[in-house]
Amino acid sequence: MEFFYILLGLCIGIFSGIFGIGGGFILTPVLILFGIPPLSAIGTSLMYSIGTSVSGVAAHLKYKNIIWKTAAVLGSVGIIATQIAHPLVVWLEKMGYDDTVIPVFYIVLLAYFALSLLYKQSKRKNTANASTEIHFSWIKAIFIGFTGGFISTTLGVGGGFVMVPMLISLMKFPSRKAVGTSLVSVFLIVTAGFLTYASSVQLDYKLGILLILGALVGTQLGAKLTTIYTSEQIQKYLGALYITILISVILKLVHFDKAGLGVITLYVLTMLVLFFKKTISHTKRKTSTS
Repeated sequence: MEFFYILLGLCIGIFSGIFGIGGGFILTPVLILFGIPPLSAIGTSLMYSIGTSVSGVAAHLKYKNIIWKTAAVLGSVGIIATQIAHPLVVWLEKMGYDDTVIPVFYIVLLAYFALSLLYKQSKRKNTANASTEIHFSWIKAIFIGFTGGFISTTLGVGGGFVMVPMLISLMKFPSRKAVGTSLVSVFLIVTAGFLTYASSVQLDYKLGILLILGALVGTQLGAKLTTIYTSEQIQKYLGALYITILISVILKLVHFDKAGLGVITLYVLTMLVLFFKKTISHTKRKTSTS
């Protein structure tokens, strides 16, 4: 079982590195599907997201994918938002609403961001020839950071799954820059969120460490993939990921837990095969032209 958790951490780490998510976005519903209580799953996912974000930032530094000013604002505002969100989550558990409200919140967000990435992508293509210069906006950065931080603590995710599409749509970041910048702010946000949960919820630290061990390798591989895929391809696969998690959470709500886990597993395996084939093809092209 220990090897399984390391392998799980590695696989999710790959998605963290390529999509700029902390990893909790995938891990939290998976742990819940495994029967771990929601609050414990959230705390463990935040612990895991610390590892993935640190490793991911180190990888994206090499590819110059980080806009530091934006990352600092997102992270700082996000930390404030985590402290506002935590009492709400504790209250939901106390009232017995956490098993219903948290999954429904997930469903609404997943549906919105899947649509924003997949169906608005054609519109962005039509303006692809416009200026690619990034213009910093305090209002937009504060809004994105607060949203990411609040959702991070509420759902036990890094916040990257919200911030990446918002950086792309609201601040016109190229996908690679959105991914690298998001991971820096994710580290700040999940660290604050994790410390808050660790002081109030009993966590399985051994499980968290096993997951992080796998993530240390996975995030490096994922960051490398951002140099192989186009921004449009990254957005398309991220949108497909949102739809996959959306379906799994709906299945969980209607008590088809194993079916939900199967949907996630199918997506992950399919994407890993595609990533592997793309990497081999890219390597062969580089070898033939050198």
